Amino acid sequence: GRTGWDVAVHYRASAAEAQETVTALQASGSRAEAFAADLSDEAACLSLLPAVIARFGRVDALVNNASVFEYDDVQSFGVASMERHFRANTAPAVLLARELHAHLGARGADGCVVNLLDQKLANPNPDYFSYTLSKAALDAATTMLAQALAPRVRVCGVAPGVTLVSGAMSDEEFARARRLTPLQRSSTLDDLARAVRFLLESPAITGTTLMVDGGQHLQHQPRDVMFLARGQKD
Repeated sequence: GRTGWDVAVHYRASAAEAQETVTALQASGSRAEAFAADLSDEAACLSLLPAVIARFGRVDALVNNASVFEYDDVQSFGVASMERHFRANTAPAVLLARELHAHLGARGADGCVVNLLDQKLANPNPDYFSYTLSKAALDAATTMLAQALAPRVRVCGVAPGVTLVSGAMSDEEFARARRLTPLQRSSTLDDLARAVRFLLESPAITGTTLMVDGGQHLQHQPRDVMFLARGQKD
């Protein structure tokens, strides 16, 4: 297609949205299909790559962007919340990277994994406590996987800023939050897609993360940007 990549689109429950993405990819000339799996279930997670290989014949790259994003803080933190975030945000990325490495080894081929992280790892605050822990673990896993799976598999990260409306954020608060950066803009889906494609197609890069956030990681704030935007007026 336009990007040169055929795409397997994974979803858990958002079948309609996944099919919209598939349709858009097909319209651009890519081969694309949607695959359902609950990645928080280890057996379902491990079944995903074989299902894609059965349809596409091979897999060359993996983009881990599935995420649970639920609010908690240190006072409301509990093991169940932490486990829910780790089972969706951290463990599947490791399992799928390992399975990709085995698949590529059997083919004698090289490949790449890109993990979607978060700029707040360079700019921490205690909001979204379990989510942040899960992304911090994924950041560490990105480094360790880059070491463990070399030279066959490169493993990189992309750290977005404010990209989509989330939680109870209003459209006005979302627009304000996106302007609270040095560049007075944040990451768009197109920005992130370009960064991911750059990493997929850069054979000398591994174990590093691109900050695609309008410079938000340079601003150390005590709260999540959602709450900062809520407290300010234009």
